[in-house]
Amino acid sequence: MWEKQVLLIPGPTPVPSQVLRAMGAPAINHRGPEFKALIQEVTVGLKEVYQTKSDVVVLSSSGTGAMEAAVANFLSPGDKALVVSIGNFGERFKKLCKIYGVDLEAMDFPWGTAADPQAVARRLAEDTGHQIKAVLVQYNETSTGVLNDIKAISEARGNHPALLIVDAISALAAAELKTDEWNLDVVISGSQKAFMIPPGLAMVSVNARAWEVAAENTNRKFYFDLQAARDSLKSGQTPYTPAVSLFVGLREALRMMLEEGLPAMLARHALYRDMVRAGVKSLGLELLAGDAVASPAVTAIKVPAGFKPADINKRMREKYGVVLAGGQGKLKEDIFRIGHLGYVQPVDLFAAFAALELVLKELGIPVTLGAGVAAVQQVLAERSE
Repeated sequence: MWEKQVLLIPGPTPVPSQVLRAMGAPAINHRGPEFKALIQEVTVGLKEVYQTKSDVVVLSSSGTGAMEAAVANFLSPGDKALVVSIGNFGERFKKLCKIYGVDLEAMDFPWGTAADPQAVARRLAEDTGHQIKAVLVQYNETSTGVLNDIKAISEARGNHPALLIVDAISALAAAELKTDEWNLDVVISGSQKAFMIPPGLAMVSVNARAWEVAAENTNRKFYFDLQAARDSLKSGQTPYTPAVSLFVGLREALRMMLEEGLPAMLARHALYRDMVRAGVKSLGLELLAGDAVASPAVTAIKVPAGFKPADINKRMREKYGVVLAGGQGKLKEDIFRIGHLGYVQPVDLFAAFAALELVLKELGIPVTLGAGVAAVQQVLAERSE
């Protein structure tokens, strides 16, 4: 019904008009000098966002493709991996490990909570024979709206040689991430999150230590061979046909991001997190994650007793043109989620809470109209002083 929507899901996120215009440019030869200049500029920009001097390669795939590449390139069949899981995407890492013949050891934490770095430290300290070859973990668990302390998890390794493979698909450019300073070996990101372009590109940073492991890797891979991607990048190409228009969009998005500056970008996402959480609390709804581990990218809200996520999300979308996300995995019927990353503005959040108040009232849930909007505005006003 609605041609214009307020899109507030944790990806795909809204695409800026200048990025859309850039992507409408005529096609270019992906083996010619124009694409070489394009991928070189994009790579430089990505390294700045990643805060790394190591290699960053770009795959024409979803973020899951990069997760699969991380497992296939850095873990050989029979290698042991410690998968630290706090939600649905931790479960995805487990599935990938099983498919690629990895000896999986799961360290699970309750959904809605963060991983305990000290638990990771204790497990790695027990592994005196260094059987664990890699620790796989999400930085931002999109399904629960929880942000792990990746810096502390990295420090928890101590002198253990295990690689740290970080899924930062919905975290990079929304939460602070210092790839080199925090000693992160492999970091994954995706185009449709804070990078503000459509789905279809996945970025992977790989440091020298991880490349040494990849050189000895015996797992099967073809399209997701990261060494082939690195070698092709040296000549300004990709191993296989890239999503050229998305590269063009990424170049424009990176220009926008770097013009805003990383500190301002991270502060903006933190502001949106606090605005949304204040609005939710003012309406008497219950948040899934505690304030200390709250995601700057997405907020998960428990559905009031007697209702399902679709009761809220369907009305929000069809009646008011506001698109929210439902739950995933075992929380599918328990929560709805508000995404607030990428190309989102305060007025989008005002609109979302104005609509949410009306929907709750229509469902017979006690609510004071204007309370949520006022709370959201108050946070913004205080930060703007």
